Amino acid sequence: MKKDIHPENYRMVIFHDNSSGERFLIGSAIESTETEKWTDGNEYSVVRVDVSSASHPFYTGQEKVMDTAGRVERFKARQQKAGGRKAKA
Repeated sequence: MKKDIHPENYRMVIFHDNSSGERFLIGSAIESTETEKWTDGNEYSVVRVDVSSASHPFYTGQEKVMDTAGRVERFKARQQKAGGRKAKA
């Protein structure tokens, strides 16, 4: 690795996928206050993510709805309401 091209706080960080439970140890400069032990016995900063290559449909080949903010339910409700209006007309 070339010297002096990475930020001062560049270090190994655990990225934890909330959807699949997978964990990845990757070099990063992202800030985090939470720490966990890795399989090598060392403690690293942890960053929790909603989607990674372990849970994204493009990489897994499985379609799955991941909605943490209720957007899918609101969309389905609007769609159903619009369908009711068409039936009346």
